[in-house]
Amino acid sequence: MQTLVEDFLQYLRHERGQSDNTAKTYAALLGKFTKWAAKQSLTDWPSVELKHLMAFLQYERARPLADEPKESTKRMSGESVYLEIAALRAFFKFAENEKFLPANIAENLSLPRRWKRLPKALSNEEIKKLLEPDNPESPQGLCDQAILELAYASGLRLSELKNLRLEQLHLDAGFINVIGKGNKERVVPAGRKAVESLNRYLEAGRPKLVTAKSPANVFLTRRGTPFAAVTLWLHIKNRVRRAGVGRNITPHMLRHSFATHLLEHGADLRVIQELLGHANISTTEIYTHVTGSRLREIHRKFHPRA
Repeated sequence: MQTLVEDFLQYLRHERGQSDNTAKTYAALLGKFTKWAAKQSLTDWPSVELKHLMAFLQYERARPLADEPKESTKRMSGESVYLEIAALRAFFKFAENEKFLPANIAENLSLPRRWKRLPKALSNEEIKKLLEPDNPESPQGLCDQAILELAYASGLRLSELKNLRLEQLHLDAGFINVIGKGNKERVVPAGRKAVESLNRYLEAGRPKLVTAKSPANVFLTRRGTPFAAVTLWLHIKNRVRRAGVGRNITPHMLRHSFATHLLEHGADLRVIQELLGHANISTTEIYTHVTGSRLREIHRKFHPRA
């Protein structure tokens, strides 16, 4: 069973252009099913029927969570169930299209309704604190500063920041080429402050980090290697702590702040969609709820009859 899963993961990476993170998520979700199937004496995919998929999902909904105490009553969230069903549906669709299986038995699995979580953005004051340059300057400090300025100025994902290469920078023109999800390319303005910070890093910081084996990645660690996602995020978290921002910051919050602040200052939603690299406008529309709550807050604060 695992062989066909590997074929599916190769298809995701090489034909669909999905990120390594997406492939890892699908691998973990399908791995759960194959382990459960082995316990049910299901040894190949043609033996799997819709009733087995339903039984697996029922088992997943009922089982205690692995990282919770035994007495805990917490169970799998609707979001996790949604992802498991989505993984099964994508896998069986692939298997049917490639003639590995005669039919897609997962197409009748209905996806539960997903609650849209409102993205959390930093306030203008928190952004100002976070983007205050470190003193004294150091090569790694200049690198961290450039990462933060660019993340907020251009709304890049963590993976886009760590994979950004020198040839994607067009700082004289004030923009960068970004390779996003599904290897889709978009052009994003960098902004005056981010361009200044990047130029300062490229002139005085990166040359001291680069080694003979360093690749053309823009941002480098002290060893001259590209950042792993977790290392890059730890650098940002350390800056958050030193800046005195008390909130727990997630990797996407600078990106959310970029989109929310643009919308609050009158930017068109379609433009924000293009800048973020969202394939569907419905993904971007979640920010209208954020600004809606902001409008209500302002109305309550300043309207005499609110």
